[in-house]
Amino acid sequence: MTDLDLAALTATLDSLPKRFPGPGGVAGVVRNGQTIAARAWGYTDLDAGTPMTAATRLPLCSITKQFTCQALLSLFPDPDRLNDRVARYLPAFTGLLPTIRQLAHNQSGLRDYWALTVLQGARAEQPFRREDALPLVARMKTGHFPPGTQYSYCNCNFRILSEIVEAETGEAMAALYDRLVFAPAAMKTATLTADTSRPADGVTGYEGTDATGHFPAENAIYWVGDAGISASLDDMLAYEAWIDTTRDDPDSLYNRATRRPRFADGAPASYGFGLAHRSIAGRAFTGHGGALRGFRAHRITCRDERLSVVVLFNHEASAQAAADALAEAALGHRTPAPAPVTTAMDGQYLCPQGLRATLVAGRTTASLAYATAPDTLRATGDALASPTVTVTRQGDALTMQRTADNLTTPLAPLPILDRADPAPLTGRWHAPELDATLEIMARDGAAYARFTGMLGTGRIERMAPAGPDVWTIATRRAMDAPAPGDWTLILARDARGTPTHLTLGCWLARGIVYSRA
Repeated sequence: MTDLDLAALTATLDSLPKRFPGPGGVAGVVRNGQTIAARAWGYTDLDAGTPMTAATRLPLCSITKQFTCQALLSLFPDPDRLNDRVARYLPAFTGLLPTIRQLAHNQSGLRDYWALTVLQGARAEQPFRREDALPLVARMKTGHFPPGTQYSYCNCNFRILSEIVEAETGEAMAALYDRLVFAPAAMKTATLTADTSRPADGVTGYEGTDATGHFPAENAIYWVGDAGISASLDDMLAYEAWIDTTRDDPDSLYNRATRRPRFADGAPASYGFGLAHRSIAGRAFTGHGGALRGFRAHRITCRDERLSVVVLFNHEASAQAAADALAEAALGHRTPAPAPVTTAMDGQYLCPQGLRATLVAGRTTASLAYATAPDTLRATGDALASPTVTVTRQGDALTMQRTADNLTTPLAPLPILDRADPAPLTGRWHAPELDATLEIMARDGAAYARFTGMLGTGRIERMAPAGPDVWTIATRRAMDAPAPGDWTLILARDARGTPTHLTLGCWLARGIVYSRA
């Protein structure tokens, strides 16, 4: 076990308010089952001036997923016995249905339902009721890859799991969390706050940045299973201590949840039962982050080092970056200076899955925009790489390997267009997969899109030409946070050049086909 660098840890904790500026936050570190450092700074509400404390409950957002899976494993040690229950939530599905484990490992291939709310006409601030979720999920007819073959983050995987658990037990998830996790872990004030318009302890989340200023976020969605738990720093540090006390029990909930899953082809997976597996400072950590408009959360733990870190913000700075910095400081890790980026791969590309990738190189790092957040890559020989992504040149094209996704794909060069005629796109388009429509409008050469579906008619979104017959639709704000970002829209033509259909997708929801309405 590594000796703790307490001076570096203390300095890093003290630097968090400046490095990650915002209204308020809390952070704490557990070593050998004991809290060794904790901080609470700023305010839960800038108008009321209520101080942030270690007892303030904040939304954990997607950290909830691991608690859902631990409740599942506690009640059903062999979750495969529930596989036939999945069909009732996907009655229109035409392909192979995912198993319970594939849902819990984000290997289902289902499109994320928060991304689909955009295509169903939702606006960011409108209510999303509990009764809205299952009808939206039930419309799914296909996935964007066969179950078990790849990884893709999908919130509705865990919504389905929670619905199955409640149906099988006759108990609400709030009661199950209390009985199966909160009580054993001594999380005395943790609670399920499924209605995001009514946060625990009246805490306010803030959108914006230090440059733009911070303003209160407005949330009105109901979620359970995929998110919804609120807890204080005190609660979370108790949870980390509980994990440590059960570390030598192979049948403890956390140890069972952290058994490394595999894909159908036998390749090891980096995500299972609501927990991500990754390396920090050369050590194996498990954990998860969470995001809602106005809030960010992250927790990680290293079994071998008996080290855990928790960071919760009521603003949108990176809680993951803060947690990683604390872990590295505690372990005395110093990141070596990166080599300069000399490989010329800048540009935009298109993958066979119909998604645009853009790569921009700086002096020592390159940014690859493809999934929900850009990947930061460093020079490694002739490649650009991160711990989970490697990009190499193959002639004029690139090859992208995403080990965590179990995906290796070519990236074909996509010529950059600053302007294009939107006329072939204009009009109404219908997606049978969603039973929803897309209207594309043009005004003096500029293009705009508007989605209509079961949740209403959304705001007009800006479109921009990206390449020949390739456009982007920008979604900067949505019900969930972060929003899908840029959708890639591809116009297909027949041999005579006549438009036939559109294919729309983002990393969370790929390959949706629209035909003329």
